[in-house]
Amino acid sequence: MPSLKEINQEAMKTAMKSGDKATLQFSRNLHAAIRKREIDDRKDLDEGEVLKLISTLLKQREESITQFRSGGREDLAAAEEAEAIYLRKFMPAQLTADELKPLVAAAVTESGAKDAKDLGKVMKVLLPKVQGKADGKLVNQLVREALGG
Repeated sequence: MPSLKEINQEAMKTAMKSGDKATLQFSRNLHAAIRKREIDDRKDLDEGEVLKLISTLLKQREESITQFRSGGREDLAAAEEAEAIYLRKFMPAQLTADELKPLVAAAVTESGAKDAKDLGKVMKVLLPKVQGKADGKLVNQLVREALGG
């Protein structure tokens, strides 16, 4: 199975051949972000690290969309939205709240958390299991509910 980096490279080649300027720009942006991180860290990124980077880039796009819309710049919001759609293709399917609840309950039990003060303990156990597969805000909210906070 090809890696995320290889899939992006193929998307870049296909976009060049077909003249799809938008996809070409998005794939180049992703390639540049991956290369920058690899150079900064002085190592090749594995799949998990690439996924985490894509997740960060996606979160940045979503924040930009919100900012542009509140500023009345729908044109810029649409451009960010198009790039976010491209980035989402690389993300695994997101877990729903119903799918997360049993994982949250297991993490609470595993960490021995008693109340809302133990939120950090639960998150430490849970986040590695759901990294890239669930929205961090939703996870945090479900953990707070489970701890009665």
